[in-house]
Amino acid sequence: MFDDLGPLWLSLKVATAATAGVAALGVPAAMALARLRFPGKGLAAGVLALPLVLPPTVVGYLLLQVVGRRAWLGEWLERTLGVALVFHWSGAVLAAAVTAFPLFLLPARGAFEAVDPRLEDAARLLGRGEASVFLAVTLPLAWRGLAAGLVLAFARALGDFGATMMVAGDIPGLTQTASLAIYDAVEVGDSRRAAGLALGVSSLSVAALVIAQRTLPGREARP
Repeated sequence: MFDDLGPLWLSLKVATAATAGVAALGVPAAMALARLRFPGKGLAAGVLALPLVLPPTVVGYLLLQVVGRRAWLGEWLERTLGVALVFHWSGAVLAAAVTAFPLFLLPARGAFEAVDPRLEDAARLLGRGEASVFLAVTLPLAWRGLAAGLVLAFARALGDFGATMMVAGDIPGLTQTASLAIYDAVEVGDSRRAAGLALGVSSLSVAALVIAQRTLPGREARP
């Protein structure tokens, strides 16, 4: 049943890279939404969470308008840096990261909002700089929400289909993730391959959700 693990390994590669990107951009975005006041904050929060409610194919289409080879950013990346995201596994990473981003942003924002500002102020009075306050006070108090968000983002990126299909395509051995391979296997009646890949993705997703439940804010991890 598990004689063809290529798509599953690619899904793990894509999901891991996408989750790293989500963390790099999501932590400052969540912190800004939780702590700063600025014009258009509600609009910014809505736009960042939009992939959560848009159909994945719409997300993929919008990404193509930005990073496609004839789009301004996609053309610049290919001409200047030699980077082509469309029909490449890196395009799958981008698609998965965008669709998974809100699942990290929402719990991360809530986690930062739950941190008592008085504890951070006390650290500042003791002479700590902002970076030190964040690393020594804010992050340890918010880690459960951040961890839960990262696990949920990973699970979402692992199973992305629509946006990945639109941006990276379905190229066996190059951009065919497990979700795409399952679809192709069902189309040709290869139930054995579809079942094996579905079982693999489902097992990884269930494990991720169990970890997320154990790290949700307000819950103590159980042995």
